[in-house]
Amino acid sequence: MSLSERSQNVTPSSTLAITAKINALIADGVDVVKFGAGEPDFDTPDYIKAAAIAALDAGFTKYTPVPGTPELREAITEKFKRDNGLRYETSQVIVSCGAKHTIYNILQAICDPGDEVIFAAPYWVSYPEQIKLAGAVPRVIETTPAQNFCMAPDQVAAAITAKTKAILVNSPSNPTGTTYDLDTLKAIADLAVKHQVYLISDEIYEALLYDGATHQSPASFSEETKAITFVVNGVSKAYSMTGWRIGYTAGPEDAISAMSRIQSHSTSNPTSIAQKAAVVALNEPQDAVEEMRKAFEERRDVICQRFDEIDGVSYVKPQGAFYIFPDFSEHYGRTIDGQKIEGSMDITDYLLNSAGVGVVPGNGFGADNHLRLSFATSLTEINRGLDRIKKALA
Repeated sequence: MSLSERSQNVTPSSTLAITAKINALIADGVDVVKFGAGEPDFDTPDYIKAAAIAALDAGFTKYTPVPGTPELREAITEKFKRDNGLRYETSQVIVSCGAKHTIYNILQAICDPGDEVIFAAPYWVSYPEQIKLAGAVPRVIETTPAQNFCMAPDQVAAAITAKTKAILVNSPSNPTGTTYDLDTLKAIADLAVKHQVYLISDEIYEALLYDGATHQSPASFSEETKAITFVVNGVSKAYSMTGWRIGYTAGPEDAISAMSRIQSHSTSNPTSIAQKAAVVALNEPQDAVEEMRKAFEERRDVICQRFDEIDGVSYVKPQGAFYIFPDFSEHYGRTIDGQKIEGSMDITDYLLNSAGVGVVPGNGFGADNHLRLSFATSLTEINRGLDRIKKALA
């Protein structure tokens, strides 16, 4: 017997793999400073947890409608109206088991074998794999620090073919923390409208912006853009609810209906209790979100200052999310403590095994010159970790 070709073509998540390796070392008693986490280090706010407890006490533990409870979908439409100036009917909204599952369902709903999906490198590790799982072809556009790691409209225009089904944009970005400027985003949206291809806008880090920046969803540019756009979001990052697994999207009603049919044969509804908690997260005052955002901005400033002290490392200052994506390639070709450093996997292993610092290699994000560090950790740990990196590369 053999496994499917589809399963064998999927690359394991590098972020989950390095996290497992770090946790194994910690379990063995090794002191490791962890910069690998793709989740906030704060606890879920108490008022949100209280809503889940109340749901349990009330016996809200049965199936719900596949696309989510009417109450939650209504809360999501209110969130889009309040925060993004977007008006949707609840029939244009579906709730899934995290934003990752949402994007998976979108691709399953819109892609046929051989279709192409355009997105930028560096990219979130799951984009190319989910596209391949849908039978489609990843069409990767290489970007540079000089571009703020954002696709240029002329690059997108050149990549569009008769097989293009969608353009995928992630702003703020995982892994780079960079954001698209409004003119660039509008130009890309105009290309999607012109060629009548879907625009998938991954906005999961929308609430985590710095230096006074504000977020604008491309779906708000025009009715024509809104008609072809999936606005993807969730409660994981803004409310520190990564384990609750609630993501959602608003988009074309026929596609949302198709996603619901697909979801009905996989996960069915997201967890009932988590849906109740998500309603409260979206509807209540957003003070807790702002407190976390301010803390992340302070940490962003500190980690940038510390990297300024390290020779041979450059970075683009993150404008959002909680990641920094420095270029370590000036250290490639070195032999340090007997270990030859030739790529991001080598320097990741060296920093973990010799310095006790856990980072994520850039090769899984399509950028082997880089490492991803999450500053979703305390200032004490940031300083302790950067002390170790500075010493290890001296």
